[in-house]
Amino acid sequence: MTKPISDYHLPVMLRETIVGLQIRPGGVYVDCTFGGGGHSAGILGELGGSGRLFAFDQDDDARRNLPVDDRLVFLPHNFRHIARFLRLHGITEVDGILADLGVSSHQFDEAERGFSIRLEGDLDMRMDKRQSLTAFEIVNTYSEERLHKLFGQYGEVTNAKSLAKAIVDLRKSVGMKTSRQFKTALGGLVKGNPNKYFAQVFQALRIEVNDELGALTEMLQQVPDLLRTGGRVAVITFHSLEDRIVKNFFKKGSFEEDDTSDPFGQSRITPVLKPVTKKPIIAGEEELKGNPRSRSAKLRIAEKI
Repeated sequence: MTKPISDYHLPVMLRETIVGLQIRPGGVYVDCTFGGGGHSAGILGELGGSGRLFAFDQDDDARRNLPVDDRLVFLPHNFRHIARFLRLHGITEVDGILADLGVSSHQFDEAERGFSIRLEGDLDMRMDKRQSLTAFEIVNTYSEERLHKLFGQYGEVTNAKSLAKAIVDLRKSVGMKTSRQFKTALGGLVKGNPNKYFAQVFQALRIEVNDELGALTEMLQQVPDLLRTGGRVAVITFHSLEDRIVKNFFKKGSFEEDDTSDPFGQSRITPVLKPVTKKPIIAGEEELKGNPRSRSAKLRIAEKI
């Protein structure tokens, strides 16, 4: 039985996103993260009969939420391949692109997926179950140096170095196959609130397992060529690493660095995107009451010049 969208995942800042995209009834749009289908439903609600929506999601569970609508094409792939799979459907330009980078409530609430710090399950954390790398493999095979860097950069864990050393020392004799075993083995390392601490640790593992920042960077690099002039891209982020990447890309329209040695500035990169708002849009008080997970969400929108 298919879960209602509200059970699978509440779409964050739905109204703000739909308004920000300035949807054209006959346009072509992309939802990079279909999930529970909430944002896609909002886009479809604004499209006319000739409009089209291409929805990506690498998590096969998202298929359960697909509506019966001839205007929607579901693509079961990582959005880092956005241009490639759109071309396979004869699409080279679109009017709008949306990406909600949050982990869905469904993924957190399914114990066997291993995303949750509350539920007992294997250390998995794969968005795409077809891939081989899991959180268990990272915890049990990565070097101390690599773990230190991972927890420091992706989780901003205060004692990342000590945590990495403890994992390498303990995994020789202590089983860390499940989330509970992992947390129990490392309980003595916790700094501050245990839930917050392990949320940061699990975030770091999840980002590494799914190469989330790499996928985001690759997707953004394809946006300028995909968007028609006047088209818009909207991205909802949930932590500072993602938001910084999106903010900088929207500002410059590229990840390339300007050549500071050029005295005439001729090698400077000409922006092709224009941020719609200087500051990110955040959830309002009413939404925060109904969906606490929206508290860390930031929505940034840019337009193709």
